[in-house]
Amino acid sequence: MNRIFPLPLSVPPSPSLCPSFPPSLSPGCALMADFRDSSRFQAVDLSSAAGNGNGNGNVSGNGNGSEQGRADGGSDTFAETDSAPPSPTLMDYKLRKFFVLRPGTFDQALADIKAQINQQDDGALQSTWLLAEVDHWNNEKERIVLICEKSLLICKYDFMVLTYQYCRRVPLNYIDKVYYGEFTFPERSMTSRRDGKGVRLHWDKLREASFISRWNPWSEEIPYTTFAEHPAINATERFTSLCKLENFKAALASAVQKAYQQDPVPGRANGAIVLDRPVTIDAYVGVISMINNQNRLGYSLARGSVGF
Repeated sequence: MNRIFPLPLSVPPSPSLCPSFPPSLSPGCALMADFRDSSRFQAVDLSSAAGNGNGNGNVSGNGNGSEQGRADGGSDTFAETDSAPPSPTLMDYKLRKFFVLRPGTFDQALADIKAQINQQDDGALQSTWLLAEVDHWNNEKERIVLICEKSLLICKYDFMVLTYQYCRRVPLNYIDKVYYGEFTFPERSMTSRRDGKGVRLHWDKLREASFISRWNPWSEEIPYTTFAEHPAINATERFTSLCKLENFKAALASAVQKAYQQDPVPGRANGAIVLDRPVTIDAYVGVISMINNQNRLGYSLARGSVGF
């Protein structure tokens, strides 16, 4: 079927307005002359044009036009060619609650903590890690760990309000034992068991923890600390490398050996002992750690609103 599209018509000016002016001097007269030219009107046969055309216009017989695509049932410009994104899993919803995973949060934390590094006491920064510190009562705490040239910095940072709180400094040439292995507990322990592996660092081997310190869950006089992998280890590739415990153990052992060579301590062996052996947590009463670990109280976590 032929489709006729007449060209738009303009209302001609009155001939009395330009009786003696040539068309070149009067725009209105030129427009009136064009209006009187019957050759301006054309009837276009779209069906024949579509059958003979080979171009890429909107209407074409063999081209890429949208009319031909819809007539042949082909794919349209806005056709759904991409597959739908995968549905988030339950683990994805849980990981979204960690403030450290929000864009820019970890980078801001590193910038705040790097400002606390003392070049004279700590030396140059070598590597950065995001781990979970496990105290002697089996309580997890979110920590940023920095391995420097001379010391190990164990830092607490509030990711919710982006605030640096404190850092504990451990000289690398004072670390004498590094253990890496599965977590174990005493036979009569009533605390909840912990899966996975851990890294334990011992320093100041000449001083043992007192009885009062071992039974005080908030004591900071324990001459060792233990690390486990952060729950966000599988969030992204970047956090996988930041939370990998085995890589942390290797980097720490190398840094300790270098620190012993550069600044040996009198009366100590040349280097730390690095062993693959179980990491024992001497915790017997597990009420506090069960409440703390199940509710992730040691992490900066979005916990939702609380109301009545």
